Amino acid sequence: MTSWNDSIHFCQWQGLTCGRRHQRVPVLDLQSSKLVGSTISPNVGNLSFLINLILPNNSFHNEIPPEIGRLRRLQVLLLDNNTLNGKIPSNLSGCANLIDFRVGYNLLIGEIPTTLGTWSKLRYFGLYKNNMTGTIPSYFGNLSSLEKFSLVYNNLGGNIPESFGQLSKLAFFSVAVNTLSGAIPPSIFNLSSLNFFSVEFNRIEGRLPLDIGITLPNIKTLGFSRNQFTGSIPVSISNATNLEYKGFTENKISGEVHSLEKLHRLKSFLIANNNLGNEGANDLSFLCYLTNATYLKILDIGLNNFRGEFPKCIGNLSTTLKVLNLESNKIFGSIHSEIGNLINLEDLEIFHNKLSSNIPYEIGKLQKLQYLDLSQNNFFGNISSSLGNLTTVLYLRLFENNLQGSIPLSLKNCRNLIELYLNNNNLTGSISPQVIGLSFSATILDLSTNQLTGVLPMEIGTLINLEYLNISKNMLIGKIPASLGSYIKLEFLDMRRNLFQGIIPPSLGLLRGLQELDLSNNNLSGQIPKILEHFVFLQFLNLSYNHFEGEVPVDGIFKNKSATFITGNDKLCGGIPKFQLPKCKHEKSRKRKLTLTLKLIISIFFGLLGATLIVSLLLLCSLTKKRKENTLSDSRNFLLNLSYQSLLNATDGFSSTNLIGVGSFGSVYKGILDQGRHIVAIKVLNFLHHGASKSFIAKCEALRNVRH
Repeated sequence: MTSWNDSIHFCQWQGLTCGRRHQRVPVLDLQSSKLVGSTISPNVGNLSFLINLILPNNSFHNEIPPEIGRLRRLQVLLLDNNTLNGKIPSNLSGCANLIDFRVGYNLLIGEIPTTLGTWSKLRYFGLYKNNMTGTIPSYFGNLSSLEKFSLVYNNLGGNIPESFGQLSKLAFFSVAVNTLSGAIPPSIFNLSSLNFFSVEFNRIEGRLPLDIGITLPNIKTLGFSRNQFTGSIPVSISNATNLEYKGFTENKISGEVHSLEKLHRLKSFLIANNNLGNEGANDLSFLCYLTNATYLKILDIGLNNFRGEFPKCIGNLSTTLKVLNLESNKIFGSIHSEIGNLINLEDLEIFHNKLSSNIPYEIGKLQKLQYLDLSQNNFFGNISSSLGNLTTVLYLRLFENNLQGSIPLSLKNCRNLIELYLNNNNLTGSISPQVIGLSFSATILDLSTNQLTGVLPMEIGTLINLEYLNISKNMLIGKIPASLGSYIKLEFLDMRRNLFQGIIPPSLGLLRGLQELDLSNNNLSGQIPKILEHFVFLQFLNLSYNHFEGEVPVDGIFKNKSATFITGNDKLCGGIPKFQLPKCKHEKSRKRKLTLTLKLIISIFFGLLGATLIVSLLLLCSLTKKRKENTLSDSRNFLLNLSYQSLLNATDGFSSTNLIGVGSFGSVYKGILDQGRHIVAIKVLNFLHHGASKSFIAKCEALRNVRH
């Protein structure tokens, strides 16, 4: 506080306000001043004329100074959003004129002091987002001036005191996210002044009053979610014409949802995870009344017993709608093309129903969509190419349907995808390299249980943030791409029941975070890589029904027979006794081979030594003569003018069949230039790996000075 110095009168200091008559300080307002201190100075208790003490949005910690209790004129005490801890001082009761008390977003503990009942003029009590325990004192019901009361996000238990029904001026009441129990006192529902009422995330039970929409004419927010309410949604709710938020999610409410045609101001309607619906033809008729709610943003009716045909009127809901959730009901029929009218939709979840039809092309018009889940239905036909227009989509889930055809190439435009689930369908064709390399952000890719064919493109290695990969139960062929070693975050890899062949590539040894690996029921061969012993997080390994041979490792996961499966590999030996495999017979044969090999090497060495000397003399003469010619021809051979396109053609589009190997910072491909006249090695550096840039510079320096 640079202005706080002796050269300026304290009445001109930043945050201070002085009275005109006595030059005393009635207001100290230092909110959002980036102040940091071990505590608020106890000397603040000497400002006997102080009326407003305003210190929110700073970084004060330790306890609230009890000296504040000496400020008898204090009316406003705001300490929100600091890191204050400890208990609320009981002697704050000395602030008998307090009107506004807010200490939210701190680390306060203990019970609400019983002495605060002396605040007879209190209008706003805010103790939200702390760690308070105990119960809500009943004396608050005697503070007749109370208008706002908030204890959101604490650890308070017990019941809501019946005395709150006496607060005729109460407009805002929120005790959400605590451990309160019992029933809500009926008298509270007679407080016509209430416009905000929330008891969400507690253990409150009972039924809602049938006349709640009449006795609370000014109510804007009704929050009952995540409790244990029973009974039905009162019909009178429709009379609460000012209602903006209606939250009944995750209770035990049942029965029919009645007309909502008068709720024109409704913004959020949340009734998910109950027992609503009678499985009748009119179960979903209430949705059509919501077309009058022109401000509607969130509609969530999932996890109920609603039955009926997908209402066409859904396409006539307000274009302000952002979230539409109809999951886990018994809705059938088809999604109508009018769904494309909801142009601001960000979250569309209709999974686990009985819908059957093509996925409408018009879904591609929802270009703000981030979450699309149509899984566990009976959708058929091809995946609409219009889904490629959803360039902002993060989660795309179409699993467990009857979708056919190939994976559309247009999905390559969905560059922000985090999760892609296409499993358990009837998809055919090969996996396109363009689609498989669609996103650097992807963490989950599941293409399992389809009829996909062809090789697994090496471009799959571009999904460097992948944590879950499942391509099991297809008809994929070829070798396991070495580029899979790029998945430094991979935890789950399932490639079972395909037609993969060859060895397990050494690059898989880089996947040290793997927890589950299943390569069973393929045509893989070679030895089981010993590196798997060192996968400390591996909890499940299945290599069954392949053609592996040789010795089974004995450390790491191979110590646990219940977590390691190797049956169906007839040429394996060794391992722990529980596998009951034959002993390996390589020890004696190894000694014999070693003796024969040494004798053979000695004979060959002396035989070749003489021949080498003669040939060397001849070569020395010829090399001296041709050195000048080679220098000229080498310069022509090595100074090739190459475009990226020529490299692309030389490697057949960087095909996995031309992949020679994978190193720490990139991959090496074989390339054929000028119709087979030049065979070159092309290294593709991955600059996303730390250190690749330095490696590139070092290689350039080395290649300047040597021929390679």
